[in-house]
Amino acid sequence: MDTKWAYLLSRLAIGLSFFGHGLVRLPKLAGFSSWMVGQFSKSFLPDALIIPFSYILPFAEFIAGLMIILGLFTRQGLLFAGVISLALIFGTTVIENWDALPSQLIHVAFLSVLLAYLPHNSYAVDKIIKK
Repeated sequence: MDTKWAYLLSRLAIGLSFFGHGLVRLPKLAGFSSWMVGQFSKSFLPDALIIPFSYILPFAEFIAGLMIILGLFTRQGLLFAGVISLALIFGTTVIENWDALPSQLIHVAFLSVLLAYLPHNSYAVDKIIKK
């Protein structure tokens, strides 16, 4: 029984992190995009990649976070968040922002554990849908 609550607690924590990242960026998309373009200005990545990514990222984080929080299509939400995290890790290494890397790796570790223990995902919309 405690494993189900532990799973829920961990799922909510990582879900809120993704959800919150997206939520605070959505109202200021243009400013966030400008900031991100500035961060990558000295990298080899072209603005033609950075600009669309910077506009898509907040929506992706928000959606992945919401899926994880609700436990709706949990596996897909966790995998989606994992892909987002991998893209962020790539960007972080390209601009040599080593201070951000530990946090991103912790997110991936959380997502991996949640995927590995998915059978403990009892308090989720997925369980209601399966009934």
